[in-house]
Amino acid sequence: MNIENLPNKIPVFPLSNFIIFPKTTVPLNIFEPRYIDMINDSMKSNKMIGIIQPKNSKNKQLQPELHEVGCLGKIVSFKETEDGRFFIELNGLIRFKKIKEIITDNKYRILEVNFKDFYNDLSNEKENLKFSDLELVFKDIKSLFEKRGFIINWKALEKQSLDETINALAMASPFSLEEKQVLLEAKNLDIRKNKISQILNTYTFDDYNNTTIQ
Repeated sequence: MNIENLPNKIPVFPLSNFIIFPKTTVPLNIFEPRYIDMINDSMKSNKMIGIIQPKNSKNKQLQPELHEVGCLGKIVSFKETEDGRFFIELNGLIRFKKIKEIITDNKYRILEVNFKDFYNDLSNEKENLKFSDLELVFKDIKSLFEKRGFIINWKALEKQSLDETINALAMASPFSLEEKQVLLEAKNLDIRKNKISQILNTYTFDDYNNTTIQ
């Protein structure tokens, strides 16, 4: 993906407690009619949609306010089920910053966006992290995941690169909407790793009596 090919207007899928990062791929089950329309339209054009979190609000309004930063993804796999749902795989490309919402006749939402703060997301260079940097974070987050009933294939994670591991943990974590947004907006992997550590510290291990599950 080249910078000049990035769209300045994108359809968006607002999902609470769900983030994707560049260079990660996630499955999505699409069943709401407006998002069926969105995927249909996207498949006819550039196959790109944005994933962005709505702000946490007690008002369950039809059009919740959105966070400022999301991630643009490209549909890399598409399957229609017998009952009319779409099962897609979305590959994260680059994060974006919301400029304004575009008013259209579509049932789904469209944003005007800017990518300039996140051009490094398109780089193929691996960030230099040592596994020793992750050891404590990894131990603490593993305990939190298991206490909350989250099942993670840890052996598979350990075979991935550290940047893939950090991003996978951030995406799948039992953190709050706001905490996940902080991780999404972290400028680079080292900052993201530190943010995960800081968030874990706020849990103070009260939920699981400061024990590590082996």
